[in-house]
Amino acid sequence: MKMLIIYTYPNHKSLNYAFLQNVIKGSKQNPHIKELQVLDLYDEGFNPLLVFNELKRRRDMHSDPNIEKYRQQLTWADKIVFIYPIWWGRPPAMLLGYIDQLFASNFAYKDKQGYFPEGLLKGKSVICISTMKGPAHYPFFWLNNAHKILMKRALFNFVGIKKVKFFEFGNMESPKGNQMKKLDKILNYFKRLVH
Repeated sequence: MKMLIIYTYPNHKSLNYAFLQNVIKGSKQNPHIKELQVLDLYDEGFNPLLVFNELKRRRDMHSDPNIEKYRQQLTWADKIVFIYPIWWGRPPAMLLGYIDQLFASNFAYKDKQGYFPEGLLKGKSVICISTMKGPAHYPFFWLNNAHKILMKRALFNFVGIKKVKFFEFGNMESPKGNQMKKLDKILNYFKRLVH
């Protein structure tokens, strides 16, 4: 299995970074994970801004040379792991900008007749690890599960990725948030992950 981790948090002295370290540590102890790449969007200086004009058209994003290396990473990976906070009920703008550019027509999906496109990223799987200040059930009860609907239905299923697992960790700024227990859960999950 080839795994790509996409980390989206600006602070390396944070709980999100500790989750990243435990994903890496668990993956390195897992004989099923043969290769591992990490993309830290903030360290990378990824530009999340979309630019369209007469020289740069939306329909040509699938071949934009400025993001070719990121397309290669997504093509290469069997499993994609996203680590990010939930801010205002959704992933950070940095990650959404990455998604806007990378999950483009003629790379991630192809339009066809009917309501739904042909997903071009079939066979891949995704794990989303997200943290939030509020309670773990906040997105479900107060936001009608908007985070999972956005990520699973509106994005991953649209591009052909059907296997999506979520870890939504709430109360992460509270002393009663059981942070160490959740970090251990992630470490052990990636040690045993098969596919």
